Amino acid sequence: MKNTFVTKEKIEEIAKEFPTPFHIYDEKGIRENARRLYKAFSWNKGFREYFAVKATPNPYILKVLQEEGCGVDCSSLTELMMSEACDFKGTDIMFSSNDTPPADFIKAKNLGAIINLDDFTHIEYLEKLCGLPKRICCRFNPGGHFEIETQIMDNPGEAKYGFTKEQLFEGFKILKAKGVEEFGIHAFLASNTTTNAYYPKLARILFQLAVDLKNETGADIKFINLSGGVGIAYEPDKPQNDIEVIGEGVKRAFEEILVPAGMGDVAIFTELGRYMLAPYGHLVTKCIHQKHTYKEYIGVDACACNLMRPAIYGSYHHITVLGKENEPCDHKYDVTGSLCENNDKFAVDRMLPEINIGDYLVIHDAGAHGFSMGYNYNGKLRSAELLLCEDGSVKQIRRAETPQDYFATFDFTGIFDNYDYNV
Repeated sequence: MKNTFVTKEKIEEIAKEFPTPFHIYDEKGIRENARRLYKAFSWNKGFREYFAVKATPNPYILKVLQEEGCGVDCSSLTELMMSEACDFKGTDIMFSSNDTPPADFIKAKNLGAIINLDDFTHIEYLEKLCGLPKRICCRFNPGGHFEIETQIMDNPGEAKYGFTKEQLFEGFKILKAKGVEEFGIHAFLASNTTTNAYYPKLARILFQLAVDLKNETGADIKFINLSGGVGIAYEPDKPQNDIEVIGEGVKRAFEEILVPAGMGDVAIFTELGRYMLAPYGHLVTKCIHQKHTYKEYIGVDACACNLMRPAIYGSYHHITVLGKENEPCDHKYDVTGSLCENNDKFAVDRMLPEINIGDYLVIHDAGAHGFSMGYNYNGKLRSAELLLCEDGSVKQIRRAETPQDYFATFDFTGIFDNYDYNV
């Protein structure tokens, strides 16, 4: 059982002004979660969360997190521009990119962002393009498989990101010789982990690496960025991560490795996206059709363009039928959208209460990598984003797209000037 942060009555009220489908975010939940994270790492004087903008790129969300002390992790020019517009400045911004276009590096450098280099060749590239900053970070890829207690979590050796260990040591020496004064280390070795052991294991790898780098290169390492990877359990019967336990595990590694090496002033950074936002966003949609063929289908007014994770990954997202939370789940349905693709399904063979046309469905854990991964296939238009404010009011933080938006980038002069958009 997963609980919604909106009731049927509230959604019926909201839908009078903002028709479904829409994404809605819970401001209270977002703030409380950010405070839990900071409390869990309060033992580290320099700790900071750099929210992964790609997860939920909306300035209203960024401002909420900014008020809770977060910085931003950007990976593109437009994310940098959005962050700048939200008044994130200098070291408030971490720029972690790969295969980076020149304009993106230049913008990051001009903003004074902390640039996280993804590749050894980017040292020379960045120097020639716009010069090396005094503080820089490098991304580490240890290769091989990443394991926790003999369980393979991911395969960094197949990932396109980061320096090898040999490249990292050589890179630090080159950067130091070229005038870089302060360094950081970054790594992302597994995605959406639901084990409290991930960050502590990663921390031990990076902490020992930092000690070795300092000893061999003399680099002044100011921070270690554990990146993202701490996830959520999408299934209701699976245990969630405990951020306090995670923070304690990292603290133990810090005290055992960095403190004895005289590096107890190193700051710890995180770049969480899914953990920060996913549980605090719902995709709200309405049943508009039923189909009875070889299976029972519920057709809703949202589709994979609104939330593509189930379609492309087969990911589970819990579904609540509003107003029927206490009714038996005795009907087996495929819950589908209207795309001309058979994988456009939010659920397959899902046991749910009986669904009638007009019922509202909440698709859970859509607050990260939900709206942001949307697209316009079949001419579908992106939905609105709403914020459920702490005082119970609802604010539109992104309007729904219109056909005019969809046609706006065509350069057929005049062809749509007198077109009647009214349906």
